[in-house]
Amino acid sequence: MDSYKIHDDFIKLGQALKVAGYVDDGVEAKLVIQNGEVTVNGEVDTRRGRKLVPGDVVEYDGKTLKIE
Repeated sequence: MDSYKIHDDFIKLGQALKVAGYVDDGVEAKLVIQNGEVTVNGEVDTRRGRKLVPGDVVEYDGKTLKIE
């Protein structure tokens, strides 16, 4: 499991995938999110702008990212 410490109140789902290195750019993030390939806290979320806060867990392509 990877972790990412945010410096603001939240980070958007698409941004989190990019900073974790799970996708190469925003276009790829948009596509995998819209295709239902990403889960947040165990549930599929198709909103690229979903606000993630500390404690949220994102899963994509067999990788897990915990927001801290």
